[in-house]
Amino acid sequence: MKRKIEIFTAGCPICDEQVEKIKAAACSSCEIETLDVKTDSNALKRANDYNIKSLPAVAINGNLANCCSNKGIDINVLKSMGLGVA
Repeated sequence: MKRKIEIFTAGCPICDEQVEKIKAAACSSCEIETLDVKTDSNALKRANDYNIKSLPAVAINGNLANCCSNKGIDINVLKSMGLGVA
C-alpha cells in the first residue's frame, strides 16, 4: 500500500532543504508530491483545505502532521506517521 506524502512549499531554499530531507527519509511505499503554493493555485487551495499556516508543511495520507501546524517539520513526527516505513 502506497503512503501519500504531500509536501507544501513556497519554492524557497528552506523549503527545498526540507523536501530533500523528507525524500531521503522516504521508502518505496511513499508516493511524494511537492506542492508549490506560490506558483500553483490548486496547491494553494489544498493548503487552505488543510488550514496550513506556515511552510513548509507535510500531510501524510490526508493528515497534516501536527509538527507542521505551527512549528515546522519534525522528521521524527513524520516517521511516526509512516514516512519511510515500508
